[in-house]
Amino acid sequence: MSKGYWVVTYRKTKDPARLANYAQLAAPAVTTLGGKFVVRGPAEEAREQGLKERTVVIEFPSYEQAIAAYTSEVYKPALDALGDAVERDFRIVRGAE
Repeated sequence: MSKGYWVVTYRKTKDPARLANYAQLAAPAVTTLGGKFVVRGPAEEAREQGLKERTVVIEFPSYEQAIAAYTSEVYKPALDALGDAVERDFRIVRGAE
């Protein structure tokens, strides 16, 4: 069974206060749902047309758990709080076995 990962890059922050509120709600929700923060912060290096944007990588025990966590009632209040405060690229990917 492959692990699952949320890989998120923040392209633009429109409302830092709402992003901070989201972070306070999202962190405990993610850990409750089995997620483990692997990366959380701005990129130290940007190569090949990359941007030094905020990047978050969260590992879940399985790909299925990663998908279920995003659509869960536990994570929903955090997403609702975030709204359109940021522009981000959010991907759920399967880990290499």
